Amino acid sequence: MFSRNFSLAFISTLVASGAWYAYKGNPNQQELSPASLNATTSLFQQRTSDIPPEVIGTPASTVPGENPENQSGRSPIVEDQLYVSTSVSEQPVSKQTSEPGNRIVGMLTPEQATEKLRRSEESYLVGRGRGVVRYDVVQLPSNDPIEDDHAEKIVVASTADGSSSDWMFWGVFDGHSGWTTSAKLRQALISFVARELNSTYKTASANPGIPYPSPEAIEAAMKKGFVNLDNEIVHKSVDRVLKANSKRVAAELLAPALSGSCALLAFYDSRSKMLRVACTGDSRAVLGRRSSNGKWTATPLSEDQTGSTASEAQRLRREHPGEDNVVRNGRVLGNLEPTRAFGDAFYKWKRETQDKIKRHFFGRAPHQYLKTPPYVTAEPVVTSTEVDPRKGDFLVLATDGLWEMLSNEEVVGLVGQWIEQQRAGAQGKDGVKGWLQSWWGSGSQLPIERPSRDDASGQRAPFRQTQYNIPQDESRFVVEDKNAATHLVRNALGGKDKDMVCALLTLPSPYSRRYRDDLTVEVIFFGESENTGAVTVNSDASAPGHEIPAKL
Repeated sequence: MFSRNFSLAFISTLVASGAWYAYKGNPNQQELSPASLNATTSLFQQRTSDIPPEVIGTPASTVPGENPENQSGRSPIVEDQLYVSTSVSEQPVSKQTSEPGNRIVGMLTPEQATEKLRRSEESYLVGRGRGVVRYDVVQLPSNDPIEDDHAEKIVVASTADGSSSDWMFWGVFDGHSGWTTSAKLRQALISFVARELNSTYKTASANPGIPYPSPEAIEAAMKKGFVNLDNEIVHKSVDRVLKANSKRVAAELLAPALSGSCALLAFYDSRSKMLRVACTGDSRAVLGRRSSNGKWTATPLSEDQTGSTASEAQRLRREHPGEDNVVRNGRVLGNLEPTRAFGDAFYKWKRETQDKIKRHFFGRAPHQYLKTPPYVTAEPVVTSTEVDPRKGDFLVLATDGLWEMLSNEEVVGLVGQWIEQQRAGAQGKDGVKGWLQSWWGSGSQLPIERPSRDDASGQRAPFRQTQYNIPQDESRFVVEDKNAATHLVRNALGGKDKDMVCALLTLPSPYSRRYRDDLTVEVIFFGESENTGAVTVNSDASAPGHEIPAKL
């Protein structure tokens, strides 16, 4: 974390002297083919590269010529009751970088800044008639490659009475000390959680008169999915490495254990209308909901889990009595800021394990304060919220890079402002009928209800507003983007202040990390839509190259 003030004059001096470079990039660098789209987390349910479109959405037991039990790369979620879903890949984790390495000298123009902001944006219209109508995603790297990742998936769950529901998942993963842990979560976390949920729902369905598992059982299933995956990453990888006795194998298998990642996963069951958010780390989920006066309210659905959070510091001191340095300067053992995370094996392995890894393969000496590991856990805190799609709620999931720049109320107000602009545009077109027209209220500057107190419990204030000397004036915001997530990122970087936006986007890695973090933002819109069974790319708010099958 850095507290020095941001200086545009300093940036201009650096640019003029040619002392550093910024990556211009190729806007087509991350274009995805239909076969690779699912593998890089843009969607949904099944691998479309090896299942013909005409059988997508067919129960596992009826896919022609296939036995999902024995098929490599795929597994049934619950025998004959649910549809197949991508299983955990045994291949090494991988990631495409967002920048091709072309360098230029000079400040980005506003047009180039906009191109960079929109390079990775995605938007999908969900015509499932199941309570979700759209979601928007964007990422902006500061690290090279970006250490954030994300994943989305829709799983169609069928029950014994012939009915079905959509299980919709959205996840953002904030990596640190490297990208490998967050990439592993992108590949595997939803599958691990879905597997536990399937088992829990199946057990409940065996009891007549109980339509759903208890809230406690669902929460326990989500926690178990998180913990099981972290156990695979941190502990079972060591067993495999010791058995293989190979430095090459160790480098591959231990990479997700040696780096770390926070995880924020939202799970929406269209049948129960319940939204559950599981949080490990300091990414944040905030719900926007319209009140009777036409303004929006911001409700946090997660708590930042860091050494500066009182409840987390108390938990660690309670679990490690007598260790004065278990939380030091707001960090675990004086070093790691999040108190819950995947990977980060040096805070979880015993001293003997760390010594063995270092002696036979590679590593570092155990931390000087290490006494009674594990100090960090991947077990999430789960919250539950009932959603009424008729009210047009929306959910914002974002890594902490966004919340360092904007408050909960500013984020929800900005999305509310964006909705009003889109609604006004839709109403200006003859014959337009869409989900935006069902939402009422007049456009205004940040139509948000202010909380009774400034600081939400357990959540940090956006400290970079002070770092940038940003005036607390809502007139600084602007609506220029058709993707709601991109709209949030633009305003986080300066909004109407184009010099600020261009400067922050010009700064190269690793220097940029002093002034902004990696950013991953998802905005999910709940509402009522026609049930066409289709999920389609919203090309107006997506970068070129995003394609998905017409139907699930």
